[in-house]
Amino acid sequence: MSQRSRAILRAVGGVQTAVSAITLPSLLIGLSDGTWIAFAEGGLLMLAVGLGLMLLGAGAKSELRLRDGFLVTALAWLTSSFSAAFPLILGEPHMSVTDAVFESVSGLTTTGATVLVGLQDLPRSVLFYRQIMQFFGGMGIVVLAVAILPTLRIGATQLTKGETTGPVKDTKLTPRIAETAKALWTIYVGLMLACWLCYWLAGMDFYDALDHALSTAATGGFSTHDASFARFDSVLIELVAVVFMFLGSVSFALHFVAWRKGSLAAYMRDAEFRSFLVIWVSAIAVVTLGLWLYQSADTPGSALRTALFQVTSNISTTGYTVADFSMWPAFLAPLMMLLALIGSCAGSTTGGIKVIRTLIVAKLSAREVMRVIHPRGEFVVKLDRQAIPDSVLESVAGFVAVFFFCFISMSLLVMASGEDLVTAFAAVASSMANLGPSLGNGASTMAPLNDFATWVCTFAMILGRLEVFTVLVLLTPAFWRE
Repeated sequence: MSQRSRAILRAVGGVQTAVSAITLPSLLIGLSDGTWIAFAEGGLLMLAVGLGLMLLGAGAKSELRLRDGFLVTALAWLTSSFSAAFPLILGEPHMSVTDAVFESVSGLTTTGATVLVGLQDLPRSVLFYRQIMQFFGGMGIVVLAVAILPTLRIGATQLTKGETTGPVKDTKLTPRIAETAKALWTIYVGLMLACWLCYWLAGMDFYDALDHALSTAATGGFSTHDASFARFDSVLIELVAVVFMFLGSVSFALHFVAWRKGSLAAYMRDAEFRSFLVIWVSAIAVVTLGLWLYQSADTPGSALRTALFQVTSNISTTGYTVADFSMWPAFLAPLMMLLALIGSCAGSTTGGIKVIRTLIVAKLSAREVMRVIHPRGEFVVKLDRQAIPDSVLESVAGFVAVFFFCFISMSLLVMASGEDLVTAFAAVASSMANLGPSLGNGASTMAPLNDFATWVCTFAMILGRLEVFTVLVLLTPAFWRE
C-alpha cells in the first residue's frame, strides 16, 4: 500500500474515531431506561471501524494533497453517516437500514428531515442522540477532528477545504488551521450554551432546552416533538430561537472577528451579511403581508409572529416549524422553499447555495445585460468596491450550474420511483438545501417516500452539505489519474 493511501486511511480513521464519541452521552442517559446496550454496541462498532482504518494507515508519512483532502472528506462523511446509523438499527426505534442511514445522514448534515413519527414517545437517549448528531455535524465533523486529533494535522488545510462552505475556501483566521478549528468550535459551543440558558429561562424544561439548543446552534431542526416549536406555543421561546438561528446563519469568521475586536462594525462592513439582512427583512415583510391578505392569520401581529419565525427557520435552513407552510396559499409555500435554496452566509452552519453566490450571480447577470447594451464596454464585477477575481466568478457560475443540474436530475429520479412532481422536486430541494420540511407527501416527514426515493434524498443531503464538487469530483476519471 502506498504512503498516500495510508495517509488517507489514517485521516478517515481519525475522523471516524472522533465521531464514535457521539454515542457516549446517549449511553449514559440510556442507563436509566435500559437503552444503553444499543449505544454501547453501536459505539464500539463505530470505534472499531475508526481504529481499524487508522491501523491500516499506520506509519504514513506522505503529505495529503488537495485532491486527497476531497477524498478524505467524502469518505469520512460516508463512513461516519453509515456507522452512526448502528444504534438506531440495533436498539429503539429498530429502524431499517434505509431509514436509519437516512436519519443519521439527516442528523450529521444538519438537514433535520426525519422518517420518524411519535418523537415524544421515543426514549430520551434516542432523542438526545439525534440532537448530538446535529450538533457535531453543524460545524463539520472534519473540522472537529482537526481541532482535537493531532494525528490529522498532516494536511489539515487540505482536509478542511472539502468541508468549508462558500466560494473562497483558503481564508484562515489564525496562522495554524488547527487553531482556527479550535477558535470556531469555541464560538460554536459558546453559542450553544447561551442558547441552552435562554431556552431554559424562556420556559423550556432542562432537557428540552438542551436538546433544542444543540440543534439550534447547528441550524439543524431536529425536535423532540412532532409538532416542533408549535408544541410550546410561546412567543418568548420563539424569539430565542429566532435570535440563535440568525446567529447561526452568519459566517463564523465574522463572529470571530467581532469577538476578537470587541466590535459589531465587522458585520456591517461585510457585503454578504448586508445582503442577507436585506433578504431576511424583505422576506419577513412579504410573508407577513401574504399571510394577512390571504387570511391565513387572525391578526397582523400573529402574521408577523409566524413570518418572523418561519422565514428565519427556512432561510437559515434550520427547519423548525410553528406552522405547516406547505399549506400556505398562493406563492408563499414555494417562496419558503426558495429561501432555503438561497440559504444564508458562507462559513455558517447553514445549507443552501449561500447569499454570497447569489449576490455574485446577480452581479454577473447585470454585467451581461450591460455588455448587450454596450458591446465594447469593460465592466468589472465588484464586491465591497473590490474586483472579484475571474477564478471566483467561474467557480461560482460553475457551482450554481452543477447544483441545479444535480437538483433536476435527482428530482427526476425520485419522480421515476413513483412520487408526484411537487413531492419529488420539494424533497430533493429540501435535502440539497439541508432544510428538512418539504412540500407534498414529504411535508412533515419523509416516511411516505419509497426506499429508492429515500436513498436519492440521502445522497442529496450529503451532496448539499459538501457543496456538490467535493463529492462529484470523485466521480470524474481525471481525479484518479496521477
